[in-house]
Amino acid sequence: MPAICLATTAAAHALDEDHASLEAALRQSGFDVHRADWDDAAVDWSGFDAVLLRSTWNYFDDLPKFLDWCAQVAAVTTLLNPLDVVRWNTDKHYLGDLAGRGIATVESHFIEPGDAPDAFPDFGEFVVKPAVGAGSRDAQRYLRAQRANAIAHVQRLIADQRSALIQPYLREVDTHGETALLFFDGVYSHAIRKGALLRRDEGPTQQLFAPEQISAREPDPAELALAQQVIAALPFGPLTYARVDLLPSRDGPQLLELELTEPSLFLDTTPGSAQRLATVLATQLMGE
Repeated sequence: MPAICLATTAAAHALDEDHASLEAALRQSGFDVHRADWDDAAVDWSGFDAVLLRSTWNYFDDLPKFLDWCAQVAAVTTLLNPLDVVRWNTDKHYLGDLAGRGIATVESHFIEPGDAPDAFPDFGEFVVKPAVGAGSRDAQRYLRAQRANAIAHVQRLIADQRSALIQPYLREVDTHGETALLFFDGVYSHAIRKGALLRRDEGPTQQLFAPEQISAREPDPAELALAQQVIAALPFGPLTYARVDLLPSRDGPQLLELELTEPSLFLDTTPGSAQRLATVLATQLMGE
């Protein structure tokens, strides 16, 4: 019976809504299932046949430490998703890579430490966020009249040696919501709708991630086509899991983020989705 460990962190134990259904599906598929905190130095990761990155949601507090840990795990067992994927996906500069591959991506402007903090377009409404971050932490929505506050936000990020990402705010999300499409082994599984997360004059969340309004959604043909194009454009083979987050716009859906490291998979929204992921893992790790 292969041993698989679901990697998490202590602060996420009560927040990971995927854990119970995924653990049950993995046990049903013949796995010996464990859970451990990635930042617990006492864990012997070589004792597992595979480590599945799940709710390691504080990784961005010390990305170099997290990547070093991933490398250590990958050296002694199977890390999913793999190390090269994690290195690429934990910094949102990957959006530029995908835009260069012809993916319809939300317009993205990066400001690096040492750059002028006001070196971004004069958007009517826009979002400032760190290039390394998760769960809407340190992300805030601004109007043109609040540009001075936004520049101060960028200045705080780059002063901390963090890259800043500025994107126009696509107002269609306020009515349509955000669509996240889940893929297991490159095959579409299910999708959900997220209500708009960032509200005007509301500061960045102080929680591990911003509260979300989630419901099952059937993607429209344009959303599914773009998500499949994103998966096909990846510079890797089919991955155990991938989540493609899309925003609506007047020009059609656009890629907001591609989650390949520690995404919520919303397994409880769609019957059978946890078992589909467990089946993929059984095939990958046991050849079944």
